[in-house]
Amino acid sequence: MAASKKKASKSTPNGTLHGGISPYQEGKNEEYMSAEQKEHFRKLLLAWKTELLDEVERTVHHMQDEAANFPDPNDRASQESEFALELRTRDRERKLIKKIDEALTYIDSDDYGYCEICGIDIGVRRLEARPTATLCFDCKTLDEIRERQVSK
Repeated sequence: MAASKKKASKSTPNGTLHGGISPYQEGKNEEYMSAEQKEHFRKLLLAWKTELLDEVERTVHHMQDEAANFPDPNDRASQESEFALELRTRDRERKLIKKIDEALTYIDSDDYGYCEICGIDIGVRRLEARPTATLCFDCKTLDEIRERQVSK
């Protein structure tokens, strides 16, 4: 399960992360969230944000180029459905961009990489899998369990 989550972390087939950035190689006895690690995650977050903003731009151009007033109601409904799906996706990405901006702010304030709840290290590999993570693995697991219990 962890391997599949790692693979789903926007890692490319050649093992690079967003923007072609290679995974961070920790040095022996390297301090957690050293200046090098912060710079690595800043580059990773900015590359991800750039990819998302590029996708927003492509969507806008696509919708402008493809917008047509089809006389056939079925064609018009199909196009509206496609556009609605694209807009929902862009809305999720807009929220993700906000989280990326928050993560960049955490880097600037030296709070990045530490769990919001318990304060322990989130971990380099977890942050590479999800650069906007604000909870350590244990706190996130407890949070998801609580969420499931409330939704029942």
